[in-house]
Amino acid sequence: MQLHFQLDTPTTEVEGLEREHSRRTLLIVDDEEGPRQALRIVFKDDYSLLLAADGGRAVELANQHRVDAAVLDIRMCGMSGIELLERLKSIDPAIEVIMLTAYETIETARQALRLGACDYLNKPFDIASVRSSVRHAMERRSIADEMRDNATKLSQLKEDISKLHTQQELLRARGEIYASIMHDINNPMTSILNLIDLINYQIADATRLEGQELVKVKEDLSNITKQVNNCVEISRRYLKYHRDRSKDNPSVALNQVLADLHQLLRFHPSARSQRISLSPLARDTLVKINSTELIHILLNLSINACQCSKTPHSVRIGGKVMEQPVNTSGWRDTQEDRYLNTTGFANHAPLVALSVADDGPGISPELLSKVFDPFFSTKPADVGTGLGLSIVQRLVTEAKGAIHLHTRPDEGTEFTVYLPALKTATDPRATH
Repeated sequence: MQLHFQLDTPTTEVEGLEREHSRRTLLIVDDEEGPRQALRIVFKDDYSLLLAADGGRAVELANQHRVDAAVLDIRMCGMSGIELLERLKSIDPAIEVIMLTAYETIETARQALRLGACDYLNKPFDIASVRSSVRHAMERRSIADEMRDNATKLSQLKEDISKLHTQQELLRARGEIYASIMHDINNPMTSILNLIDLINYQIADATRLEGQELVKVKEDLSNITKQVNNCVEISRRYLKYHRDRSKDNPSVALNQVLADLHQLLRFHPSARSQRISLSPLARDTLVKINSTELIHILLNLSINACQCSKTPHSVRIGGKVMEQPVNTSGWRDTQEDRYLNTTGFANHAPLVALSVADDGPGISPELLSKVFDPFFSTKPADVGTGLGLSIVQRLVTEAKGAIHLHTRPDEGTEFTVYLPALKTATDPRATH
């Protein structure tokens, strides 16, 4: 059956929306009353209807109500159906649009489909065809809505998972911080215990102290005080980890840190049997980093070098001032080299290059990629926690520095830490 007659029934512009909001909404737009009313009769029991005699009114209705599908006449006075199609899609790209025309041309059909129309029917239209076309349009809209809802749920799920992951990362980071506190405090605490043992040995049989013995005990007590203060600084640094970092620009004279490192290594049990050489800079330099953080970078690297082998070996500690940026063009990880924080490195002169090298067994290629991972260690549980190098990486990254690790099996390993510097300071000491 085809509908191609004129109806005199008055148009109801909005029909069924108040009666049942759960039904899909169909917009019918035609400047001829007959086709508009014919479509109303066909679909009044199936959908909530919006009827418009021109494109302008159709746009108003689409802005005021949700439209699931629309049937548009292509040729109308004023705004054409093709123009209206574009306007409706700009309001809601998910609206499914069926085009009607009594003057079909291949070009108009192509244009309508190119703009997103889902079907194209001729006037006079067949009821079965128009019903089928609208039903398919509503099904497409239902699928689109379901996909959108699923995408929203998926996005929410991803956000929830991300929040959960963030919470887990915070807990893990907090655990690492506490473990780092214990790891870093362990070094000065070991020195403190050794100094106390030394003092006890010196005064064990003494009834009074004087002369050189008194001087030595005073020196050891001074070192104990320094190590206790070091522990306090470490604790403060980690306990304020999640707070805003200081706005000040910290700096420290490098040779003073090297002197402190020399004192720490003197009493550390891991360094006793090793041949350690520590060379201060001939021309001291201020480094852009907190003094406690710098000494812990160097101490962790030095202890790591001392513990690389049970066999006595050499450990060399030193540095140099660089008046030019580092040439990083050849920085590529290999089986013998690793580079860290290459993108966050503030590679602007002046810089300092601090090195800690040993002639131990070196690092095998299969372990080289893991050495900076938290809790990774090849040492026995009572010797290392696997946190030393991960602490070094974090502190160097925060200082906008970079690390180069070079190693060769059976020849040894060298860590070079590049850090931004400020200016040259006069150092009154040439040697320790």
